[in-house]
Amino acid sequence: MSKYDQVYMFNCDTEALATRLQEEGRELKELLGGKGSNLCLMTSSGVPVPQGFIVTTDVCNEYVSLGHKLPDGVEEAVHAAMAKLEETTGKSFGDPANPLLVSVRSGSKFSMPGMMDTVLNLGMNDEVVAGMVKLFGDERFVYDAYRRLITMFGDVVMGVERTNFDACLDQVKKAEGVKADTDVSAEGLKKVVELQKEVYRAELGEDFPTDGRAQLMAGVRAVFGSWDNPRATSYRNINKIPHDLGTAVNVQMMVFGNRGEDCGTGVAFTRDPATGEKVIYGDYLVNAQGEDVVAGIRTPVPIATLADTMPEVYEQFAEICEDLEDFYRNMQDVEFTVEEGKLWMLQTRDGKRTAIAAIKIASDMVAEGLIDERRAIEIMDAQALDQLLHPQFDAEKKPEAVGTGVAASPGAAAGKVVFTAEQAVEAAENKERVVLVRHETSPEDIAGMAAAQGILTVFGGKTSHAAVVGRQMGKPCVVGCAAIELDGENGAFTITGNTVKGGDFISIDGGTGEVMLGDVETADSDVIAVLKGDMKPEDSELYSEFAKLMEWADEIRTMGVRTNADTPEDAALAVALGAEGIGLTRTEHMFFGEERILNFQRMIISDSDEEMQAAADVLEQYQKEDFYGILKAMDGMPVIIRLLDPPLHEFLPADAEDQAELAELTGETPQRIADIVEALHETNPMLGHRGCRLGVTFPIIYKMQVKAIFEAACQLKKEGFNPIPEVMIPLVGLEGELAICKRYTEEVAGQVLGAAGIELDYMIGTMIELPRACLVADKIAEMTEFFSFGTNDLTQTAFGFSRDDVEGKFIPTYISQGIIQVSPFETIDEAGVGKLVQMGVDLGREANPELEIGICGEHGGEAKSVEFCHNAGIDYVSCAPLRVPIARLAAAQAQIANPR
Repeated sequence: MSKYDQVYMFNCDTEALATRLQEEGRELKELLGGKGSNLCLMTSSGVPVPQGFIVTTDVCNEYVSLGHKLPDGVEEAVHAAMAKLEETTGKSFGDPANPLLVSVRSGSKFSMPGMMDTVLNLGMNDEVVAGMVKLFGDERFVYDAYRRLITMFGDVVMGVERTNFDACLDQVKKAEGVKADTDVSAEGLKKVVELQKEVYRAELGEDFPTDGRAQLMAGVRAVFGSWDNPRATSYRNINKIPHDLGTAVNVQMMVFGNRGEDCGTGVAFTRDPATGEKVIYGDYLVNAQGEDVVAGIRTPVPIATLADTMPEVYEQFAEICEDLEDFYRNMQDVEFTVEEGKLWMLQTRDGKRTAIAAIKIASDMVAEGLIDERRAIEIMDAQALDQLLHPQFDAEKKPEAVGTGVAASPGAAAGKVVFTAEQAVEAAENKERVVLVRHETSPEDIAGMAAAQGILTVFGGKTSHAAVVGRQMGKPCVVGCAAIELDGENGAFTITGNTVKGGDFISIDGGTGEVMLGDVETADSDVIAVLKGDMKPEDSELYSEFAKLMEWADEIRTMGVRTNADTPEDAALAVALGAEGIGLTRTEHMFFGEERILNFQRMIISDSDEEMQAAADVLEQYQKEDFYGILKAMDGMPVIIRLLDPPLHEFLPADAEDQAELAELTGETPQRIADIVEALHETNPMLGHRGCRLGVTFPIIYKMQVKAIFEAACQLKKEGFNPIPEVMIPLVGLEGELAICKRYTEEVAGQVLGAAGIELDYMIGTMIELPRACLVADKIAEMTEFFSFGTNDLTQTAFGFSRDDVEGKFIPTYISQGIIQVSPFETIDEAGVGKLVQMGVDLGREANPELEIGICGEHGGEAKSVEFCHNAGIDYVSCAPLRVPIARLAAAQAQIANPR
């Protein structure tokens, strides 16, 4: 039971209510909804707002918990509020002589445009209609309002298909020989109302309700019920809006934009939401109600035409828009109605905008003196920066999608279809653009993924191999496109009845998950074009504003931002985007390549330590080259290099034909290769013989990698560079594992540095990705210099989830049924995994105050997870190169919200 009133008037004491809520850690819009709180604030500021009242979000949540039943006292509170509204307006609800009509609209904490329900003109019946005709002397207007009520009430409240009611209007328009709704005569609209009543009676077995109060309560229940409708639920899932916020219901006096040529309605933004230009941008319809604009029932005209037709109204409207921007210190999205030349503001909210517009608006508002740099950071959507950093399709040239999967890595890609990594590499060598299409990818595909323009898989979720690697590489990626039926044997796939063969062009949008046929044109954003050297910084206003925004963020944030990078090219791009080091270099990807993989396989199948060492010595030279390139690219910055993590069977062929080929190349028998593959097979490899467990049982592998790291560092040191390697031992759960691996790591490092006569700053640390490691973090911290939380695997092991399986099979169901709000692989699970992280941080620092702590999972590039890391006291986050700006901005926003 809520401790707050169930209903609040628009003219309530918002300041006192906000103060009371703030004491409990709540905002005004959490109780009154965004729309309701803004209507109250506009009312208190003197903006012309049709008066009304709000049934709170707390009531909605009780309504849902009671199985869609209104809590006790709500109906009485609504009727009491209606009495106050009657007193304020001087009108009477249901009184034919002086009728008050109202609308009911939704309004949650976060704007969800069009997702929930609205009903207009409540309070009309035949007697009220007759009274309104007498009062206004405009029969056509009154019956237009009446037929709208029957349509919306029948559709929204009673669940009758809207098309049944629209068909009545179409029938009369045809009979009168007119095309526009506004051309239907008064007699024609009377006929429409009668036809609609017949539809209502036929569909529902009862007459349209004549009791205005019954209409009102039914409307309130319908709006509350729409919180759970499929489109609202999907919208919240997509936008990571919690399902337990509820919506308020706003009951508001009707004002009419459909009373003649001096009336109208419109929707506008105080600045252009696509470009950010400082100009009022929107649409307006003469002689219409709001649904006509939003639903596209009629074609509106640009808002600027209002300056010609009603100059005084437009001047007042422009002044209010400016005042609203001043008050909210943000671009606003407003709805308004003009009734007989009088302007009424129906709502305002922070306007949705593209990333390009967001940067310009923030930059311009600072230049105008409207906001300061901190506020500019606050009003940005950090996650939206993704739009600026990937190739994009031209919206006007983008065809209809033939299928949709999971949007795993943003950006646009077009190319010829290939089905294997080898085909992708070969095509790239021939300068061909390709899209790699696979059931799912594995580490063996890494070269093909790098060569492809984009990646498309049949299976997988946002943290599948393809998704993780795609984001790290900055490759557009769509995974889990279940509409694809892959026919690998014939080199083709089908999707929604279309057959696509190898060599045919397809296009994918990793930001939306769409798959399209053909070669759709793409282009780099200005930001990437400048970073590539294809455009001068001074030639791009967008790049200049982006760079300025990032500077402001860097001045504010206190948490570091590093990158996950396996190649010098990735590292260089990340530095250009503001990375301050590397938080994760995955060494397993370095072993794929014709010569490298063969030598790695020789090492795995060797009979003795001597054979294994001989193969490792060959690999060491490759690894030294790899580490030399990355350490050089990150000169003077820390580079965390993770020693080998995956189980060894992932590096051996699974099918008999490839096993036979390996046998021939290595001089072994096919049977022996098959026996080794069988021996290395694991039922659950994620929890098997991998990470530091390999380092304990096969120390030759880790020693080889450590030697290569420090030989590369020594060479760079001699050349005048300043390498800062940090060696990370993965998957530590037992103190003894770390002790063994750390001991020989120090020994090898000491031997290499001693032989070279070099002094070098370096660190040895561990990856915390098991619950036990968090529980004994104090013991581990005593032996190590840094922790890096691997939140991908920590999430798997904390939940007992296999991420590649659960995301496609039941995570969507869990979200839709409210078991979880968002995939824990997308946003860190603060209640569970977050507690483990916080425990690890606290215990680690207690035992070792100098301990460096970061995270290197995919969460490091997700804004909400970055905020959690800031609040947890973590030193840095690490993410894919193209997510570095997101992390920088999110870290600044976290510092503003909760200063360290």
